[in-house]
Amino acid sequence: MSKDTIVIREIEPQDNAELEQVIRACFHEFKIPLKGTAYSDNETPRMYESYQNTNDVYFVIVENGKVLGGGGVKPLADFEGDVCEIQKMYFSPKVRGAGYGRKLFEKCMQAAKDLGFKKCYLESASQLKAAIHIYESYGFKHLDNALGNTGHYSCGVWMIKDL
Repeated sequence: MSKDTIVIREIEPQDNAELEQVIRACFHEFKIPLKGTAYSDNETPRMYESYQNTNDVYFVIVENGKVLGGGGVKPLADFEGDVCEIQKMYFSPKVRGAGYGRKLFEKCMQAAKDLGFKKCYLESASQLKAAIHIYESYGFKHLDNALGNTGHYSCGVWMIKDL
């Protein structure tokens, strides 16, 4: 893997199938429940179409045309106020540990600020220890319960940060 062939860009229609494979593979790899998570979301097979509003964005990590991960920002569902959710952040093992997750996470945080959000919320699964550590290192604080209505009742980690 050479750094000059990896790009982070906004999602395009042809990215859907490869991105869906990356997302679903993470659930099996980390033994995360399939129900009550992004695995069973209607959006997962159609990520491009799901992020075409003026107040959301989804980025993908691509190496030589192949999608190896992604993450996005959307307003937090059924929640009042300027709060966004960083969501659907999943990576192929090929790019983990190389700093691209942090780069993409920073791009999402900047996009959230640029879109005018004041707080950033996220949900995760306790199995994803490396990801949770990264969120903590960026100043995300743990919450005792979920905010909004993401439909992800199997996610047991909820975090928030002021932007």
